[in-house]
Amino acid sequence: MQVENLKTYYFTKQGVVRAVDNVSFEIYEGETLGLVGESGCGKSTLGFSIMKLIPPPGKIVNGKILFKGKDLVELPENEMRKIRGKRIAMIFQDPMTSLNPLMKIGDHIVETILTHENVTKEEAYTRAKKLLDDLGISRERINDYPHQFSGGMRQRVMIGLALALNPDLIIADEPTTALDVIVEAQILDLMKKLKEAYRLTLILITHNIGIVAEMADKIGVMYAGKLVELSKTLPIFEEPLHPYTEALLDSVPNIKLSEQTLKWIPGSPPNLLNPIKGCRFAPRCKYAEKRCFEEEPKIIEVEKNRFVACHLRG
Repeated sequence: MQVENLKTYYFTKQGVVRAVDNVSFEIYEGETLGLVGESGCGKSTLGFSIMKLIPPPGKIVNGKILFKGKDLVELPENEMRKIRGKRIAMIFQDPMTSLNPLMKIGDHIVETILTHENVTKEEAYTRAKKLLDDLGISRERINDYPHQFSGGMRQRVMIGLALALNPDLIIADEPTTALDVIVEAQILDLMKKLKEAYRLTLILITHNIGIVAEMADKIGVMYAGKLVELSKTLPIFEEPLHPYTEALLDSVPNIKLSEQTLKWIPGSPPNLLNPIKGCRFAPRCKYAEKRCFEEEPKIIEVEKNRFVACHLRG
């Protein structure tokens, strides 16, 4: 998949919110791309844009989303329905609100299969049971309802719904947000195993940079609707190029307790109704110069496969 100059805006009564503003990246088959950043930076909107599920008053206003040669932005809704779920699937943030409380777990999976594939209901149920086995859920629970499962088990079901049709790409939108650390670790281990078993290509959206350190082949750092850094995973942790990436890494608590000082990023993200003229991180950046407040930096390749939008690296 190749995303080129994507812009997704929300047209509100107060004005235009530039939630995703001129974002470009590529992801290749078998890769995991981690998208990180503070809440409200546009990560989820980017995921929903790829699925073409932007809720009103949101709209893709510019750019291309090239998936196996097709531009999804230009694709009519009836064609997009054939891709959504079958070729590109999404794991949503909150399984309790994403699952139908009146439908059994098995019916969720079976309906997904029958919608896209010409198989019998019996065949679909057989596949659903096999999928539950892969997810670590007893197949005897196929007739249970969502409220009968714990949060971690419901998230496993959501992962199963995304895997049901063996799609080419899965977008995981904060898949572990509402889970405690023990269940979070179990879900991440499950996703690693499933990635290998199903040869998944994955976009992992999260605010937890520790998760992408374990899971991602490369990382995209978003800030205020912009992609400010894109790189292979290890170099970002060894030497972050953007001041925001550096600040994110510095703010991760030290579990060894060798240093008791808790670091944070001063200030707040900008109002996307009226973002500043220059670099959107400039008011919070300890390296900011006069130019940073006057001129918006372009994202450039400063090293092989390392991209950054910062005047200090220009």
